[in-house]
Order: sequence, then C-alpha cells, then structure tokens
Amino acid sequence: MKAVRIHEFGGPEVLQYEDAPDPELRKDHVLIRVRACALNHLDLWVRKGLPNVKLPHILGSDIAGEIAECGEYITGLNPGTRVLLSPMLFCGHCEMCNTGRQNFCPQFAVLGNNAEGGNCELIAVPRVSVIPIPDSLSFTDAAAVPLVFLTAWHMLVGNAKLRAGQTVLVMGAGSGVGTAAIQICKMLGATVITTAGDDNKLAKARELGADYTFDHYKQKISDEVKKITNRRGVDIVFEHVGTATWAECIKSLKYGGTLVTCGATTGYDASLDLRVLFARQLSFFGSYMGGQGEIDEVLKHVFSGRLKPVVDKTFPLSETRAAHEYLANREQFGKVVLIP
Repeated sequence: MKAVRIHEFGGPEVLQYEDAPDPELRKDHVLIRVRACALNHLDLWVRKGLPNVKLPHILGSDIAGEIAECGEYITGLNPGTRVLLSPMLFCGHCEMCNTGRQNFCPQFAVLGNNAEGGNCELIAVPRVSVIPIPDSLSFTDAAAVPLVFLTAWHMLVGNAKLRAGQTVLVMGAGSGVGTAAIQICKMLGATVITTAGDDNKLAKARELGADYTFDHYKQKISDEVKKITNRRGVDIVFEHVGTATWAECIKSLKYGGTLVTCGATTGYDASLDLRVLFARQLSFFGSYMGGQGEIDEVLKHVFSGRLKPVVDKTFPLSETRAAHEYLANREQFGKVVLIP
C-alpha cells in the first residue's frame, strides 16, 4: 500500500510518501480501506518528536473509509460498510475501561500517536473502533469528526458540566476543536464568545453560531470579555492555546468559573497565582480525549445533523508535506483532510 511515514523526527521534510507493507489482519480486527484522514496539531507534535513513537511511523488519528475485510471472529460488520474510526485504543477490561473512562486506561493509545495511524491506504483496528456512518455523511466530513468532537464534548460536558444559560469563551475559533466547541455550546443553550486572528475567521465563527467575536491579536482578551459580560466574566473558558493566552484566560473567568484545557499549541509554560485560584474559587481541568460512551453520544448529534463537521481544505495523501505546512501556518478554519 501507499503510506506517508516518518523515519526520523523533524520538519515537514521528514514525511515520506512511499510503499509500505499492508497491515496484517488479526482474527479479532477489521481491515479498513482509508478514504479520508484529517490532520490535527497532534500530527505536528508527533512528527517533531514525542516519546513512545516507534519509527518508522504512520501519522493520522481521524480516519474514515470502508470495510475491506473482517477478521474471522468479527460479526455484525460487512465489507463495503462505510465507517469512521474511534481514534483511541484501550485494553477493554481494566477498572477504567469497565467504568467507561477508557481515556484513563493504562494501555490507552491514540491512532497516529503511539499507534499506527491513517495516513495510508489500509489500516487494521479492533472491532470496537469501527463505527458505521450514514450515507448523508461524506468520507471527508466523517474524517473531520472523531478527535475534535470527542475532545470538545468531553471538555465541555464531561469536565466543565456545561449547562444552558452559561457563557463560554472559546479560544481559537478557526481550529477544528474550536469549531466543534462553538456548535456544542450553542446546541446546549450557552452563549459563546470566541476569538480568532482575522476577520474572515470571525465571520465564519458567527455563521457557526458564536454570539460575540473579536480579534485576539488586536484586542485584549480579558478586557473584551469584561465588556461583553458587564465585568462578570465567563462561566467556562475552553482553552487549547497555551502560553500565549493563558494569563488572559484566567482573568476572563468569573468568580467560581471553570477553565478546561486540552492543548498547548503556543507553548506549555503557564503560571498560576495560587491566591487567585483559591480566593476566586476557580476550577481547572486538564482534558485528554474522552470515553467510548462519549464518542457514541456526540456522534448521535453529528449523524442527526445538529452538529456539523467543518472542512477547510483537502490535500492528496501524496501532498502531506504541504498539508502540514498549511496547518502549521494556522491558515485554516476547521479541518484539513488528506485523501489517499
């Protein structure tokens, strides 16, 4: 099969479009012919170098395609069925898995990170990872769903306990996880304040339902939030930017507010005055992916059309280097998708 692999860590130049061995199909696995695979910032971090990544390695967490073949032990699935893949792997029998917290499993892995991913023509995965999709959802749109919608749902619903009537500051409206968060907040009855770095992205954020938008390069985040909320602050900050906006995000919280974060695209160094934490009675959550039940829950809303994947641009798999450069330059609004 054709695949994009890295044999060393580094810049986009280490991405090699080449022939690779077809995956071996275990009796309890399903072989998927990949039709689309979306990029995430995780791909950029893995390419640059993360622990526990064995080389050569295939990137790609967000995968959609069709079943090519089923292992001997697999029932209830047939070749040709259109599917997307849950982006996580887990043991399925530990205490965490048995209580629906698969993202706490000691053997937890993410496709494309510490397990082979979908920047290729074929991938073999466990039965539990395979989720049939409706005909109304294209492969490209389906690939834009799993990681960002699961992450945003777990952050807002699982951790921050989002309720109707609350106000949420969503950082980085143009990101995949940002577009998912805006929609989830509006579907659940929240008011959304969001930021982006140019007017075009802000306009698209308003089309998704954002109530208030501003340019985080031109306007001070906490000042704008205080103006919009009559100095009250927001109930929840949805954060994934890191160092560049960390202090402003904290200042934007109301007394008793919650900050939930899943990333650090501008850096991971962040400080916190403990006096602010306890005096203002703030809550902070670190969030990583979600449980299998949560992806099933959020997909019901995607399949019904209440939540919609946002695709910015597609690239042929052979142009993966260009796709990485495009994502790294933060030019996109929504997801960048590779097409084998």
